[in-house]
Amino acid sequence: MRKHCISFLLFALLAGQALAAPQLKAGVFEPPRAAPALALVAGSGQQFKLDEYRGKVVLLAFGYTHCEAVCPVTLAMLAQAMQQLGPDAARVQVVFASVDPERDDPARMGAWVRQFDQRFAGLTGGRQQVDAVLQAYGITVQKHPMGANGYVLSHSSYIYYIDRKGMLRALLPFGRPAADVVHDVRALLKEPA
Repeated sequence: MRKHCISFLLFALLAGQALAAPQLKAGVFEPPRAAPALALVAGSGQQFKLDEYRGKVVLLAFGYTHCEAVCPVTLAMLAQAMQQLGPDAARVQVVFASVDPERDDPARMGAWVRQFDQRFAGLTGGRQQVDAVLQAYGITVQKHPMGANGYVLSHSSYIYYIDRKGMLRALLPFGRPAADVVHDVRALLKEPA
């Protein structure tokens, strides 16, 4: 009888933990893994260090300042999510990393992302630095020539959720509403740092 009680309690405990795990609207990484380092430069000209944001949820997106459709929509949606988060937004950092270092210098990146929200961090670097980060996060980029010297880039358009412990937790595809981000961020903020 005692053995059955212990088994039942163990089952109840495990079931309770499963129910306590946050249900995210984004696709989750199972198991979570450490987020790759970002050896890039912020708009301030300072080196950006992801581990300095431990204790905050980091929302990481990739794109470029000459993007006319996807990137502005993503940043506008993230700005809307930050507004909806209210006071919780102080525990979130949005990071936008360039896929186009030839045209996106730190000053341009910083100014561009701040048009959407003053709290956003825009990152860039040299071609090798950027390529290393793109590879680490599985971001693909294709260059399409336009005009005499111009070009556009097509690239992976996801938002990575990095939890307060620095772990990759989820991946949100382009086109999802701000309410999904707000839901997921609040779930991650409830977890211990």
